[in-house]
Amino acid sequence: MSAALLAVLLSLVSACAYAAAAVAQERLAARSPGSGALRLLASGAWWWSVALNASAALLHVVALKYGPLTVVQPLGALTLVAAVPLGARLAGRRVSAVEWRGTGLTLLGLGALLLTASGPTPDDVLSVTEAVAVSGATAVLIGLLCRPGARPGLRHATASGIASGVASALTQTVTVAATDPSGPLLSVHVIGVAVLVAAFAAGGLLLSQTAYRGGLGAPLAVVTLANPVAAAAIGLSLLGERLRGGAGGVLLALTGAALAAWGVLQLSRATPRPPDDTRPAAPGPSSVPAPSVPAPSGPGPAEPEPVRGSALVPHPPGRRQPTRL
Repeated sequence: MSAALLAVLLSLVSACAYAAAAVAQERLAARSPGSGALRLLASGAWWWSVALNASAALLHVVALKYGPLTVVQPLGALTLVAAVPLGARLAGRRVSAVEWRGTGLTLLGLGALLLTASGPTPDDVLSVTEAVAVSGATAVLIGLLCRPGARPGLRHATASGIASGVASALTQTVTVAATDPSGPLLSVHVIGVAVLVAAFAAGGLLLSQTAYRGGLGAPLAVVTLANPVAAAAIGLSLLGERLRGGAGGVLLALTGAALAAWGVLQLSRATPRPPDDTRPAAPGPSSVPAPSVPAPSGPGPAEPEPVRGSALVPHPPGRRQPTRL
């Protein structure tokens, strides 16, 4: 089995694990939208999602050992493709035609990207200066995105995708440097970059949990798109990765990216929204007003008014007026 094929298979399994983790996080956020970090630590569902994310991340790390960022990261979009039917199954509904169409477009776009992004096993790493510079710029960008704004959910989703993409790029540096037989296994370079990986991975997880408070579709779509864009930018600019096919390959990659983005947009729009609690309630026995009895008009015998503190009892037949006790 070639290294590129092994990287693709590992990325597919990793995407399925990430999808299960995303669905678990979204359901947890829907049950307790205002939960803080301390309450999440006491939740078993939170730790279940953390275990799924950790398993997916481990598979992702191994995939980065055998494949370049431009191959492994686009396959992360399959997380959304797997999360849609899984979320529908848990919600007790069927996958709609729009969701299937979005799935097909996403897969078609990913196929075009893989044709142009296939490359050799990575052997280049980020230097200490490059890793620190990338981490600093990413931290500033995340801070700007997490400011209070009109759409905090999508801002947090974008920040989560960028943090995860940068963590993947730094992870490739750690795996390549740690497995290099010409250098030490635990050098200062490897340990320092590994700390940055842990920080960005944890930050991306918490940011995604915040983003999923508004639902699964749109935040997950933004995370899915921002993740490979950030990682591919680092791979193409700093790690010497290239697209195959020259100008034609670039055009094919752009077409595939457009198709994948269109499919992700279809999937995000097809995600059902939670029911609105402000709808008017259906009329029922308790909501129908009782018919009012009109008061008698004109001359007629007046009904006797009860006297407070006394009771009225009927008199034996022959007497019309009740007797007061």
